[in-house]
Amino acid sequence: MIQEPQINPQIAPIIAKQLQMIIKQPIDGVHIIFNEQDVFDIQADIEGPVDTPFQGGVFRCKLILPPQFPQMAPKGLFNTKIFHPNVSEKGEICVNTLKKDWNPIQWSLKHIFEVIKCLLIVPFPESSLNEEAGKLFMENYDEYFKRAKLLTTIYAVKQEANILKGNNQVVIEEVDKKNKVTQTQQKKENDQKKWLKRI
Repeated sequence: MIQEPQINPQIAPIIAKQLQMIIKQPIDGVHIIFNEQDVFDIQADIEGPVDTPFQGGVFRCKLILPPQFPQMAPKGLFNTKIFHPNVSEKGEICVNTLKKDWNPIQWSLKHIFEVIKCLLIVPFPESSLNEEAGKLFMENYDEYFKRAKLLTTIYAVKQEANILKGNNQVVIEEVDKKNKVTQTQQKKENDQKKWLKRI
């Protein structure tokens, strides 16, 4: 059985240190999900930037390190479905920082996540992985915006959390009502007892 090549374990403390630095000095709109069991499991939630069709959404992003890292660039992947010229339907991210501009000496996870977030603000339709999104962006931006916004609403806006919160609020209000009714009944009973004692 052929054993698959592994990432150099000496890279692990460097990765861990960089992730901790981002957690201590966070990137605006980027939230690292730190896996203490596996520092090579590099994931973050990226908030959709304001004034883009992704506003209001939260997009889970993952970096996949190859065994040759850092000589070879990591792959960027969106686990959350997104309609974007530079993101394939499988979620693969196309950005120069992880391609021709990759620097195996001067690299940082912070810079990678900053670039990916910027890609949500300024797409590069000239190098599209999603041809349909790239074509719409160039030829009919309003239609592109509507389509991207729709997918953001369906896949990236945490509606379940809002619904749950709403249900909880209803439950809380019902409990409050019941408590108020119970307190009113008890007050009436106490008043009745006091009245009977006077008699």
